[in-house]
Amino acid sequence: MVEPPLRADAARNRERIVDAACDAFAERGFDVPLEEIAARAGVGIATLYRRFPARDDLMVAAASRKFDQYEQALHEARQAPDGWTGFAGYVQEVCRMQAADGGLADVLTMSFPGAREFEARRVALYHGFVGLVERAKAEGSLREDYVPEDLPLLLMANAGVLRGTAQAAPNAWRRLVGYLLQAFRTGGEPEPLPAPPTPRQTMRSMLRISGCQGRSQPPQRG
Repeated sequence: MVEPPLRADAARNRERIVDAACDAFAERGFDVPLEEIAARAGVGIATLYRRFPARDDLMVAAASRKFDQYEQALHEARQAPDGWTGFAGYVQEVCRMQAADGGLADVLTMSFPGAREFEARRVALYHGFVGLVERAKAEGSLREDYVPEDLPLLLMANAGVLRGTAQAAPNAWRRLVGYLLQAFRTGGEPEPLPAPPTPRQTMRSMLRISGCQGRSQPPQRG
């Protein structure tokens, strides 16, 4: 059964809610209170629930916005002049988006089984990436034992780096991705790696991860 189109004011409210949800999820993750999202959108909580009865419904709407960008990145990768450029360019772009998305960073590794359209788009995106992998392997630039399931592993590793370094060394993820792309490639001269974090940035990140930041430090002698 096809749902009737929303009235113009209802459609505007829906878009405002999704806009606010994208911003809030990116800043604070998917656990942000729905009341806060409604306030950001300038609507009442009842209006939010009328459009999105469950939190997952709103999460899917926000995630679908991000999928538009991933699909565009896949389209551009397919137009690359060679297989390696397409594969590496796509990996770098999805990692860049992951770094920029904050709380939405893990959307590619999330699943919403009840959202059929969203899951269909996920499947199509997966098969599109498989095509990039096969093209790069066929030209001999991507190692034969690379599998598409390695991308979620990379994204999970990148998410961990982002959580630990986002404040102190926001570009540290680029070096991780550079290392991994070199591990995936066969032949050719290795490209220079992105710059590493400075010793100070590394220490600040390590302190944040260990929970030491903000604790009182022992007095310095002499």
